Amino acid sequence: MLTGIEEVDWASLGHAYGPADDVPELLRGLASADPAERETALDGMYGAVHHQGDVYDSTLACIPFLLELVADPAVQDRGCIVELLTSIGGIELDDDEELDELDPDDEEFIPAANYAMAAAAIAAGADVFLGLVSDPDPEVRLAAPCALASLHPEPARVLTLLRERLTVERDTEVRLALVAAVGRIALRHASLRTETVDWLGWLARAAQDPGLRLAALSQRARCAPGDIPDDIVPWVTGLLEEIRTSALGPAAPGTERAATPTLIGQVRELLEEHAAGRPAPWTEELLRTLHAALDDRVDDRIALILAQLRSPDWGQRSDAIWLCGGLIRIWRGRYEEVVRLVGAQLNDPEPRLREAATSFLERLFELGAPAADALAARLTMGSGSTTGTTPGSGSGVGGSPQNGFVGRSGRDGALLALARAGDTRAVPLLARALEEREVRRELLYAMDGLGPSAAMLAPLLRRRLAEVELDERLYDRAAPLLYALAAVRGSQAVPEVLRVLRGAPSNRRDWVRESALRTLAAFGPAAQEAVPDMRRLLAADSATVATTAARALWAAEGDLGEVLTALERWLRPGASGADWCSAAQALGEIGPAAASTAPALRPGLASRDLWVRVRSAAALWRVSGDATAALPVLLAAWEENRHARVDVAECLAEMGPAASEAQLVILTELTRRRRHNAREGASGSHDIHLDEKLLTVCRAALARMERGGF
Repeated sequence: MLTGIEEVDWASLGHAYGPADDVPELLRGLASADPAERETALDGMYGAVHHQGDVYDSTLACIPFLLELVADPAVQDRGCIVELLTSIGGIELDDDEELDELDPDDEEFIPAANYAMAAAAIAAGADVFLGLVSDPDPEVRLAAPCALASLHPEPARVLTLLRERLTVERDTEVRLALVAAVGRIALRHASLRTETVDWLGWLARAAQDPGLRLAALSQRARCAPGDIPDDIVPWVTGLLEEIRTSALGPAAPGTERAATPTLIGQVRELLEEHAAGRPAPWTEELLRTLHAALDDRVDDRIALILAQLRSPDWGQRSDAIWLCGGLIRIWRGRYEEVVRLVGAQLNDPEPRLREAATSFLERLFELGAPAADALAARLTMGSGSTTGTTPGSGSGVGGSPQNGFVGRSGRDGALLALARAGDTRAVPLLARALEEREVRRELLYAMDGLGPSAAMLAPLLRRRLAEVELDERLYDRAAPLLYALAAVRGSQAVPEVLRVLRGAPSNRRDWVRESALRTLAAFGPAAQEAVPDMRRLLAADSATVATTAARALWAAEGDLGEVLTALERWLRPGASGADWCSAAQALGEIGPAAASTAPALRPGLASRDLWVRVRSAAALWRVSGDATAALPVLLAAWEENRHARVDVAECLAEMGPAASEAQLVILTELTRRRRHNAREGASGSHDIHLDEKLLTVCRAALARMERGGF
């Protein structure tokens, strides 16, 4: 076994962490009789030799030995090695990365060439995978179909083999893998697509197993998304019900494996935990495939999710929540009933379902309102305490069994969702949370939508700020409290804010000062005590500090005095974009009283920096009312950068009739189904909120334009 491994000069090769002289040990570890050693070796292969999907020269050198291990029936866990080979050889270059278009001197040439060579090397030995579809080990049979569909150079031969194998295979998950591989071939090879789509359509109707029919239907939708039947919702809902009733009874026990301190081991344990107790956990992936194919058919996708949320099977309800998380993040729609039903899951005895519901609701902000009653009920259920701990005890561990939250994280998540929804029932619960030793920082940032009722939190926030040590971690500890005090207008905390402002250490001092000054600005005239400090910081070297000091001074005194001079010094040739934007924003907040600064703002309209143009145009409108100069800049920015749209829309709403030529732009945005900031494969905690804010501001802008007679 591993013949010739010593003949390779591994030390001259490299991987993610340097010389590859440790690779022979990893390869031998894959063949070990010890399960822990095999898993550790596999973790090392993914962590170094195939780090984050990269292919190094050492990766190429490993391929013959990995193929040899796969071919040896004495080697255990060969399914994992097949998956490794599939990952190494299955990277497909985009059209703009073709090798003949790359410069050999370009640093991207070598990685791209390595991918191509890896695919060719594995394809040359891919016949080894043909025999694996009937291997006695189900884990090997599970991995083989994808390897064949991705790597074998004869797709028609593979397609025939996979379809034939399906007639004799009895393992449910392997059968689903066979169908998924057939779909993959159809996607990769257009000449086989029509035939394969027809076969998948036949299988979706003819198979006896409802899970197999669902798999075929999902793959058919994936391969022919333009030909998805209109009755897809009742069809899939019926299949899910068949799967549920046929799977009644205890779930099959999983394979016990020794725990290993590896990333792969941790991922495996998480997947096992997710599937535990579920008779048909594979339905989640099938539905994920189907949802991806449905894409912008949002109403159909919502209907499917609603059906799942009404299922007696908690696993299907959990899947629905995770699937809806991806849907609502990308697409606009009517989600009220979905949110209400997700809220109902907070009362379920299954902790994984409650966790899924809480995680989903946390990100909804105003869209979470239909679940507010369920959130409030769950938070107040039990003995009258939301935490199960004595206020001030500082244990940080909460959740009596009767309130349904096992730990404080569940309570905090539900409270965060309620506060972000703007429900004032969160206020007394936040007061209790503020009595604890540790407070989740997101709760502090959620106080700005609770209105006047949140004023009762000011004394607690003031006390906590007074207890913050003026050390190197001051910013991390004080910034959320300062934000919250500004949100609740807790002006009685001026002395504590000044303590932080004056005592900021050198570490991130400007950040601390800016946060404190923002809070003082929110206090307005009630911050008179801080005026000398504000005036002193007008001369700060940091533009963010100086401009925030100017805004605070204006809010406290209402006298421009030195304020305009302090701001205009950052509107000079050579100023950085960030500095210019800080000054422009401050002038915009001052408004018409700063009309004399309009000439200083105008050069920013022609800046190469988009954000300088946006901030300058908005400020120019706000100080001078000059829509003629500002509007074209704002509309150009709208088209150039979608992330500028909220800021632009806010200014258009202020302009009203003066922005009438933007009506079509606003109407177009309001009719789009896709969220303006949607990103495939990535998301931020505030993405949904920002898009909903854009829609709200666009409606307000349109209403003002129409009231103006346009």
